[in-house]
Amino acid sequence: MIEEVVSIDLPVHERLVIKKNRLEPENVTGREKRISIVTGTHGDELDGQYVCYEIISRILQHPEKLKGIVDIYPDVNPLGLDMGSRGIPMFDLDMNRVFPGDNTGAVAEYAAAGIVDNIIGSDFCLDIHSSNIFLKEMPQLRMTEENKDRLLPYAKALNADFVWIYSSKTVLEATLAYSLNNMGVPTLVAEMGVGHRINNDYCMQLLDGIFNLMIQLDIWDDKPSEVRKPIISTEGQVSFLSAEDSGIFVSAIALMGTISVGTHIGDIIEPITGKVVQRIEAPTDGIIFSLREHPVVYKGALIARVYSGRKQEQI
Repeated sequence: MIEEVVSIDLPVHERLVIKKNRLEPENVTGREKRISIVTGTHGDELDGQYVCYEIISRILQHPEKLKGIVDIYPDVNPLGLDMGSRGIPMFDLDMNRVFPGDNTGAVAEYAAAGIVDNIIGSDFCLDIHSSNIFLKEMPQLRMTEENKDRLLPYAKALNADFVWIYSSKTVLEATLAYSLNNMGVPTLVAEMGVGHRINNDYCMQLLDGIFNLMIQLDIWDDKPSEVRKPIISTEGQVSFLSAEDSGIFVSAIALMGTISVGTHIGDIIEPITGKVVQRIEAPTDGIIFSLREHPVVYKGALIARVYSGRKQEQI
């Protein structure tokens, strides 16, 4: 059942409408568990759009297996998606910097408050993001240190390759995930792929994880899936590799994953002189989970993130 979550008048007889699709069992008792899947906060992130489609499609194929409530919010920044813009176009504003919003505030704050109010009461929420156009991310889940004890059991069920546990000091308090966790809704952020693209393999990997978690939450009736055991990190175990000068980045590795100290990650080249400005090598054994996608770089631009833990630290 498609419902309006927020509706706001805009100039010139237009309306901003944010919708959700609620899927529920044929006979609702009022005791069902509820999961919320949110995406489209940034209009240039499209993997979540495909994941939402596949969730709904799979449920509609086997409605008899649905035991709980699944709320799908495929596009909480419709103006951004229409324009292919990361933020809200008219306001030059990042939607993920205005939560939990304000019911008496401006357009973005009012919309954010309506989204949060609608999600409250969920037993779990997954906030799906792609990366921007500059970086590619392997399928990963993110959380703060203060929430790790509560969120890790969910993360282990979601079939991700990597779990990044942030220091709470580095997390922006105006994000959807931060706000919902503070309001009692366990919420994880999923990151994967690259902006303006859909990575089918990554989407299907997360999709299998979502249904596996739904089985554990007694929302979906099926046999438990076998999922990947993610590498679980802390911020202190992550190295950030940056450009020392401007130029064109050319990757030397085809896939993200396990690397050894000294592995050639790529070069920053200077086309006019034919010189390598910077050779970038792995500073440690570990896992590359973020890698530069956009070739043009400037001094200080992020090239890669490397987790320095070992494979046996999988939990």
